[in-house]
Amino acid sequence: MICGDSSTAEQPALLLDDGGAIPTSPLHVRNFIVATSSRNEIKRFVELHHYSQSVNGIKSDFCFKMISKDGYIWGAAIYGQLAMANQWKRFADSSKKVIELRRFCCVDEAPTNSESFFIGQTLRWLRKNTEIEVVVSYADAEQNHEGVIYRASNWQYLDFRKGAPVIVWNGKRYHDKSLRTKYKGRLKPFAQNLKTALETGDAKYIPTKGKHTFIYYLKNNKQRTNKK
Repeated sequence: MICGDSSTAEQPALLLDDGGAIPTSPLHVRNFIVATSSRNEIKRFVELHHYSQSVNGIKSDFCFKMISKDGYIWGAAIYGQLAMANQWKRFADSSKKVIELRRFCCVDEAPTNSESFFIGQTLRWLRKNTEIEVVVSYADAEQNHEGVIYRASNWQYLDFRKGAPVIVWNGKRYHDKSLRTKYKGRLKPFAQNLKTALETGDAKYIPTKGKHTFIYYLKNNKQRTNKK
């Protein structure tokens, strides 16, 4: 099942802290509840079900969860600042008006239309509660993603861009920006460990195929898409 740019195939349903698994009884998308969430609340879910298996190196301005009425998490989404510095200039006249869908995933057992329902609810929340005008997301060709969920949810296709190298460490991929993640002016321990791994050869850069760019306008916009 495709969850935007971010699905992972053959991942098990999230186990709750009490060890219980998601029930297999029939469930309709209308029974889901979409709500804001803390980063920590959905962190383990994203690590299980997103192909990156990580939330390191991303800023999470807005987090959402999609839950059933019995409290099980079926989907998670994280919106934050664009990964690439100054890329907001392609989409708006202020960085405060642009946000990126950094992580988006649902469990494989989720019923039909769960992804479009989930992403639609988060976009409605952003439209109502923020001044953000443009949402950006990418479909990773490296994962054979073509943005099916974005096309089905009325996002606009912008372009395809050649991929930048990523860092591979312990079987996981990290954006180069992860090396510069700081807290109170100092590199976070993870960033320092990643930097050390590169120096020792335990981590390495590898090329990537590139990504399809999709945009969604939350508010009236001049539809600025100058492709710098």
